Amino acid sequence: MRLTYDRQADAAYLYLKEGMKAGESARTVVCHVDLHGASIHLDFDSEDRLIGVEVLGASRIMQREALQRADAP
Repeated sequence: MRLTYDRQADAAYLYLKEGMKAGESARTVVCHVDLHGASIHLDFDSEDRLIGVEVLGASRIMQREALQRADAP
């Protein structure tokens, strides 16, 4: 697994599939939960396997240490 974090966009992405390429997601599901203004998007491949998780407003709900260790996108 690999975590990236874009500070300017305050967006984190957790890659669950090695070597995942842009546009590989066939379907995205937005999780509608109250997360202090943050939102979570789940990316699935064409066989409905979870391949990535995007967190918008990441600094509001993720541990600071994890975001500091994350790669740049």
